[in-house]
Amino acid sequence: MKEELKCFKAYDIRGRFPSPLSCELAFALGRAVVTELQAGRVVIGRDARLSGPELEAALRAGLVAEGASVSSVGCCGTEEIYYAAAHKNFDVGIMITGSHNPADENGFKLVRAGAVPVCGEHGLRALRDRAGALLDMGCRPESAPPAQEVSFRAEYVRWLLEYCGADRLKTGARPLRIVADAGNGCAGLVLRELAEFLPFDFVFQQMEPDGHFPNGVPNPLLPERRRATAEAVRRSGADLGIAWDGDFDRCFFYDSEGNFIEGYYCVGLLASEILRHAPGGKIVHDPRVYWNTRELVLAAGGVPIMGKTGHAFMKERMRAEDAVYGGEMSAHHYFRDFAYCDSGMVPWLLLASLLQRGDKPLVELVRERMEAYPCSGEINRRVENAPELMALIRRRYVANAVYEDSLDGINLEFPDWRFSLRMSNTEPLLRLNVETKANKALLEDKTGEILQLMDEFGSASA
Repeated sequence: MKEELKCFKAYDIRGRFPSPLSCELAFALGRAVVTELQAGRVVIGRDARLSGPELEAALRAGLVAEGASVSSVGCCGTEEIYYAAAHKNFDVGIMITGSHNPADENGFKLVRAGAVPVCGEHGLRALRDRAGALLDMGCRPESAPPAQEVSFRAEYVRWLLEYCGADRLKTGARPLRIVADAGNGCAGLVLRELAEFLPFDFVFQQMEPDGHFPNGVPNPLLPERRRATAEAVRRSGADLGIAWDGDFDRCFFYDSEGNFIEGYYCVGLLASEILRHAPGGKIVHDPRVYWNTRELVLAAGGVPIMGKTGHAFMKERMRAEDAVYGGEMSAHHYFRDFAYCDSGMVPWLLLASLLQRGDKPLVELVRERMEAYPCSGEINRRVENAPELMALIRRRYVANAVYEDSLDGINLEFPDWRFSLRMSNTEPLLRLNVETKANKALLEDKTGEILQLMDEFGSASA
């Protein structure tokens, strides 16, 4: 396989620029999109990465070469492309983004009309094969006419405000103080426009998009990238801290003490808030840890449904079930009214509304749920023989399990604890999650026990 084609992953296209993610590949991809997806009208955008304009020019040249009409929204977030594909008359939307990956990497996320994802067997493999054939023929980027620049941001901001009920937010009481850390990604472009309509006291950080990422690539899942936001929360006496990844399709929360909140506990909170306005609604959750989510969904009168991990699987299950919301512990949150797409703006607006209306601070809300259902967080291991290791661990525990499913890897449940073990869809990793019922000591014991088995089988820390 040509090196460029290794950039095609399960859900998207990504790699190091300029090799293997090259302008030649971008040009070939543009041509392939028009032919394979019958794309007459295409909308494209890019994040703040320095390679974005060059890749956009090559992509646009490929699209135009095959006869497509191309509109560019310029520097934006992924969900702005989702919005355009869902609400405007485009056949395909393409976001050029490296998300939370290192600064010298970039990639492409593609959706069809209605913001339906292009992935795996649903178009992405065909695009890979056609792009590969074009590269074999020696196709090279051609010049293209200047982009037709468009903007839907003001309309998209109005949609956010309407969906999240901004008109119902309190204006008389002390406003929430919110630290908003854009991490020099693209979130700042939307945040400043939203802030004009919201009764919050914002403390802004790293708001200007900067592909040099002077403070590090925005990836709050890395502990070393959390410090600045946490310190700003404590320093300013904020009620809530929020940080985003580079293309802001995910947001991450900090309580008033500067504690980073595991995405798992946010799913139940958001589900409860959404079910206030959609009683009896269906909620799709991933299978890694779910006791807390299911309890809160049921208490709010909703219907919890387990779905396979990964944005394509979650969106597909949500469409099939007509679910109002889907949440993953990885901080991907999906909304039926947003074309079943993930958003990094809707979650914090909903959470802020919940906090402003309620009488408990976030630190108390989350502490209660952490005490009721402690979890290990996702622990990754690189292993040479993942299927054999998973089979070995299953044999050790399955006899005592009260429930088992194989929807996404191994999920075994016992009276007072459970664990999930799955192979990553995108990396050579095994991912472990452990959860207990109000028993931190048992959590530590069982997590250590399984990790010891994994390490004895020849793994190395990821």
